[in-house]
Amino acid sequence: MTNQELHLGLEQDHEGVTTLTLMPNPSNERGGVVVLDEWLLDQIGLAFDHIESGPAPTGFILASGSPRVFIAGADLAEIEGKDDVELMRYLEKGARAYMRITKLDCPSVAVIGGSALGGGLEIAMHCDGMIGVETPEGGKPYLIGLPEAGLGLCPGWGGTQMLPARIPAIDAIRATAMGRPWKSTELPSELFDMVVTDRALLSEAARTWLREHPRHRRWDTPRCIDDMSQDVLEVAVDALVNELPDNEAAQAVLECVRAGMKDGFMTAIECERRLLVSIRHTPEARERLEAFFARQA
Repeated sequence: MTNQELHLGLEQDHEGVTTLTLMPNPSNERGGVVVLDEWLLDQIGLAFDHIESGPAPTGFILASGSPRVFIAGADLAEIEGKDDVELMRYLEKGARAYMRITKLDCPSVAVIGGSALGGGLEIAMHCDGMIGVETPEGGKPYLIGLPEAGLGLCPGWGGTQMLPARIPAIDAIRATAMGRPWKSTELPSELFDMVVTDRALLSEAARTWLREHPRHRRWDTPRCIDDMSQDVLEVAVDALVNELPDNEAAQAVLECVRAGMKDGFMTAIECERRLLVSIRHTPEARERLEAFFARQA
């Protein structure tokens, strides 16, 4: 990785705040949309090598260079081309890259000016805070959420553990198990830590948020169900057991939540990876993925 050129935006201002701007893969630009492919995961790792070799940041901002979305999610076509061993390595690489955000010694915030789906929301939730943009009346809403179960899959980078720690647990688990993102006009009020009226205001809002939320040590895990009341989680899971569809994806989400409740974040994301790799081969997942790729053709 050390011989690679960094193609992402990386700058540190006079106050020591470092901004990492994720960019589309130059060899597969996808109309300027940022997608979490293996190239981007390698680039994120390289960016953190640069960050860790320089002056320690006083704050960290995660941004997107796409004018259309924050991050559209993982590259399903790339995932489809991987065998199980390769997919597991890819998921582990993503987890390591994301945790480098969490393990910073300074506060971190993601600025989200467009759709953040799947792995895109998961990387944002590895930051301490998230700031979104309000959709004006009559404006086109963007999407936020974890749609994996809608394709017969489950999240693979901690989504089952982090979303319930940001919004009411029952709403988070239900939406994840159903694979239903929210429109930006219908978001749970607790999801973003701050909302601005225009994308142009995101950067300054992020700096304000960082100043108001200082910290001087690294976290072992992002904000997740490790920090929540077990009683609250048990009530949510029990309420959903008979409500959710009896399919592999929904049950995988519940299994991951239970794993986190019992053994914590790191065990739970191992559970996510194991289940994602296995259930993608189920008839339901194959049917839904083939329909997805047919729509993209």
